[in-house]
Amino acid sequence: MSLRVAVQMDPIESVNIKGDSSFALMLGAQARGHKVWHYDVTTLAYEDGRITAWARPLTVQRVEGAHFEWQGETRKIDLAADIDVILMRQDPPFGLGYISAALLLDRLKGHTLVVNDPREVVNAPEKMFVLDYAQFMPPTLVARKLEDIRAFHAKYGAVVVKPLHGNGGKAIFRIEADGTNLSALSEVFNQTWPEPHMVQPFLPEVAEGDKRIVLVDGEVSGAINRFPGEGEFRSNLAQGGYAEAAELTAREEEICAAMGPELKKRGLVFVGIDVIGGKWLTEINVTSPTGIVAIDEFNGTDTPALIWDAIERRL
Repeated sequence: MSLRVAVQMDPIESVNIKGDSSFALMLGAQARGHKVWHYDVTTLAYEDGRITAWARPLTVQRVEGAHFEWQGETRKIDLAADIDVILMRQDPPFGLGYISAALLLDRLKGHTLVVNDPREVVNAPEKMFVLDYAQFMPPTLVARKLEDIRAFHAKYGAVVVKPLHGNGGKAIFRIEADGTNLSALSEVFNQTWPEPHMVQPFLPEVAEGDKRIVLVDGEVSGAINRFPGEGEFRSNLAQGGYAEAAELTAREEEICAAMGPELKKRGLVFVGIDVIGGKWLTEINVTSPTGIVAIDEFNGTDTPALIWDAIERRL
């Protein structure tokens, strides 16, 4: 069946077609004969029970410098009457703007399928949802009071401090065992973010890789192992890391089996989890997961096809 697909994402002009997961999903939709629309989240509106957006149809192709072509003018569309599926793919940060857009899209329930389910995205921010699986996590502190952070640091030595709703490896700091700059960093975090911060022991196992595992409708579809670049401890590809093909360890299979049914139940169709050293779960990414292009390149798989299969089953 041919579907009308709207992709809520960042400007198509700036997409890196070599690794962008949203672009890969658009290609996958187009290959199935689905009509694809693009719109910016800032054009979402509600009036008299209708959710609308200013959208434009397009076609895409994996050609650098000519990766998309508009197929019509921008116009206001009714996301219930004119669209079958919405991919909520704008980049975080996960703030009030992100939450407000998700709650607007949640009002489409029963009319238009939104992937991932917007209400469940609101309920599952990356570094909070993961606390449901604390048995697989390293020791973790969520706090903003300096005394609590000092006590945790004294207990574990070198630690990593992260914004609770950060993304892409940004603003992640390592504090060594001597605690230099701990209080100064705490001040900066408290002035920059109103929410608590996440603090965890620095895991030397990161040298063995920070694995991104993708689950589609609760089932593992593939994985890559990411390593820090030179002079870095962060392994995010956006921060200069590099990737290798990877298989799952027994511990990682246990982690995926524990959360898979819950992800499917919540309507979290496309999820990426991060596991350090083959055993430490650190994040569950549900807002705008990435990594499928690299996974497919290494494994010869077609993750967008699996995601579209899952979407079509839900319809």
